[in-house]
Amino acid sequence: MSQSKQKDISWRAFELMCTAKTMAEKYEQHKEVTAKYVHATSRGHEAIQLAVGLQLKAQDWVSPYYRDDSLLLGIGMKPEELMLQVFAKKDDPFSGGRTYYSHPSLNRPDLPKIPHQSSATGMQAIPTTGVAMGIQYKEKTGLADWSPEDAPVVVCSLGDASCTEGEVSEAFQMAALKQFPIIYLVQDNGWDISANAKETRAQDISEYIKGFHGIEARTIDGTDFWACYQTVEEVINLVRNERRPFLIHAKVPLLGHHTSGVRKEWYRDDLEEAAKADPYPKLRTALEQQEVRLAEFINLEAKVRKEIDEAYEQALQAPDPDPSSIQDHIFASTTVTEEVGERAPQGKKKTVMVDSALFAMREIMEQHPEALLYGQDVGGRLGGVFREAATLAQTFGDNRVFNTPIQEAFIIGSTVGMSAVGLKPIVEVQFADYIWPGLNQLFTEVSRSNYLSNGKWPVSCVIRVPIGAYGSGGPYHSSSVESVLANIRGIKVVYPSTGADLKGLLKAAYYDPNPVVILEHKGLYWSKIPGTEGAMSTEPSADYIVPIGKARMVQEANTEHLSKGTSLGIITYGRGVYWSAEAAASFDGQVEILDLRSINPLDMDAMTALCERHSKILLVTEESIENTFTLGLAGRLQRLCFKNLDAPIEIVASVDAPAIPLNSDLEAAMLPNANKVKIAIEKLLNY
Repeated sequence: MSQSKQKDISWRAFELMCTAKTMAEKYEQHKEVTAKYVHATSRGHEAIQLAVGLQLKAQDWVSPYYRDDSLLLGIGMKPEELMLQVFAKKDDPFSGGRTYYSHPSLNRPDLPKIPHQSSATGMQAIPTTGVAMGIQYKEKTGLADWSPEDAPVVVCSLGDASCTEGEVSEAFQMAALKQFPIIYLVQDNGWDISANAKETRAQDISEYIKGFHGIEARTIDGTDFWACYQTVEEVINLVRNERRPFLIHAKVPLLGHHTSGVRKEWYRDDLEEAAKADPYPKLRTALEQQEVRLAEFINLEAKVRKEIDEAYEQALQAPDPDPSSIQDHIFASTTVTEEVGERAPQGKKKTVMVDSALFAMREIMEQHPEALLYGQDVGGRLGGVFREAATLAQTFGDNRVFNTPIQEAFIIGSTVGMSAVGLKPIVEVQFADYIWPGLNQLFTEVSRSNYLSNGKWPVSCVIRVPIGAYGSGGPYHSSSVESVLANIRGIKVVYPSTGADLKGLLKAAYYDPNPVVILEHKGLYWSKIPGTEGAMSTEPSADYIVPIGKARMVQEANTEHLSKGTSLGIITYGRGVYWSAEAAASFDGQVEILDLRSINPLDMDAMTALCERHSKILLVTEESIENTFTLGLAGRLQRLCFKNLDAPIEIVASVDAPAIPLNSDLEAAMLPNANKVKIAIEKLLNY
């Protein structure tokens, strides 16, 4: 590189460094205003951030973290745009005032793409690695729409303290295992919040990363702009051409506060020493050696101060978000609103429920090359522990159907990145009991992406979860978790009770632009449990779709009992449908059964209509009662339908206990059954 070009790059970096420094000073000068909402700045980290930001191209992807405002300036963001976020204004380009400063989400054609960023420390590592996984998948399957010389690079920016998070290790593991085209940029300032490195880590990241064979690391002085620039240039070129992962470990000082809410003077005793490593005077000295005159520095600093002053006032006076927009972008709009196709075509045999899922998956993957399936044991060797993916790997290849490590967080969180690059991931958590390690990603990243990005980054994915007790599965293979999932806003949750509904809902989930969790009852998969034969169904047509949020009437009460007021309505789902149907057989024509099929969204119209037809309502669930989805539903219906009810809504549920026991007699004692439902029906009818 010529000296002239090097000087131009250094001068541009200095201008942006001056901008970031002046912004931080402005925030501090007006801290009584700017600290209304929490923010952090990049002071001390500017050199490495600008070295990265100035070299990323429009086709690249980057996930900054909460103090990366210099990086954002480097890719082309304007100071006023960042300040709009400081003040949580309506025109904040990232979230419309919904989330913190330097928690960006950007989808502009002329700038690197930034998927939604959460505030949970280190949690961006999995979604961003998912972006790299999606890029690799498109390259391997012929879906890539870029030339090799323009191959996108993915950058995931992290703080050193965040690398102690277990989920970051899951990301490293997959990147090393699969050789994704990603750069992990770790900015090491030696601090957590008030805890320093000696208190929180056994080794720094350059040592830790050695355990992940296949990720090459570079350690650099993160305050030396030109050293940073050259290292970043080398690594970006290697990743763009060789398509393998790297880690850049940049040692930097923390010159500002941890955040505006945790001030440096409260806990820091190293500020004087840290100031010696300030990258700003370092770069200025380097430019002086390149014969930049004093007047040029003075003029630049004056120009930047004027620009920041003007931007600050404009951002401060900008309009706040309209409170009426609070519910915008909870979900992206879906086109699937009506049931289509044939539910029970003539001439077809009945199939078990698990085969309905398999057939749906096969049809989806035949039609859509962007569809892929991954999770634990779904690959060709086994095809799922319930054989729910049998033959799919053989049919579609190991690039589209593959096993993952035992990493529920990665399985779920990677869908954010996969969806961002235009793929449709279908993933599986092996048992509902194992979903707990993945809940952080489901709650923090998956469910909030569309809302907090102001509609820019909906996560379109299908998460399949076998659920429920199925015959001595014991405490680790029998749980019902729908109440937990129902409390995560921004995801849809469905729970089919028949093979036809499983196929139709799986199709609807695939075409839905939102994250959909499908709860599939293991005890219904093969209808081996007496009384569940109804889960078997004629295979619907290939175009059969059941809209999410529409309940199904399983059986109706007769008009005589309806007119006399001697009828009863049951609202249930999953295996509850079969306990209810068996019990209802003893009450000829008196019982109407509504299968919810969907936990979120709920078919409130169907339920309130049921309450209007019947003055007595029974809810049947496999979960326990206390603090659950079903108990909340009972309260909601009693509030909405109070005038129609002649008795309190009753619930049949499992016994309240921490886990389902292994012993079959204990399991039976804990779960609902047809007899328990029958007793509840009799009680309600005689109320």
